[in-house]
Amino acid sequence: MKDKIRRAFEESIQVKEKFLDEKNIDRIYEVSKVIAGAFTDGKKLILFGNGGSSADASHIAAEFINRFKRERPGLPAIALNTDMAVITSIANDYDFSEVFAKQLKAISEEGDVVIAMSTSGSSPNILKAMDVAKKKRLVTVAFTGLKGEKFASKAQYAFIVPSDSTPRIQETHITLGHVVCQMVEEILFEVPRKK
Repeated sequence: MKDKIRRAFEESIQVKEKFLDEKNIDRIYEVSKVIAGAFTDGKKLILFGNGGSSADASHIAAEFINRFKRERPGLPAIALNTDMAVITSIANDYDFSEVFAKQLKAISEEGDVVIAMSTSGSSPNILKAMDVAKKKRLVTVAFTGLKGEKFASKAQYAFIVPSDSTPRIQETHITLGHVVCQMVEEILFEVPRKK
């Protein structure tokens, strides 16, 4: 049993180490600058996902709205998976594949940034929302795993975790979300050093 515990942690570390190549580091910095620029321009960050990715989207939205590591003003972020009345009314009146797309049509504006999370990259409601985001000229970011190439191809910025294990992918996604939030804070609120 102890070996299984050790192996789970080692697998998580190995996946994160494989993910952390120069290309992804550069992309993280680029996406962080894009999000910071959107906030500066009065735009918002919109996140969404299903299941565990839904919880991750809510978690990261909270880090932006409240604070992450710095005392600073809240930043406009929203997770589309949090309002059960909205989700269930759309799913009931239309179809579950519309739950994020209809919300994007209603509340997004050109220049907003979308972070869509899907470990599989095959969820119809995620793919449909990405199509809406493209039509509305939103900046699109995909968090996915090895099988999510179709989903990743719909995004301007894609982060593909090199694993097909849902738990390992999600562990990397939440770390990625934290790092992006930290970098946005650094960009927007870094205190200049005294000379």
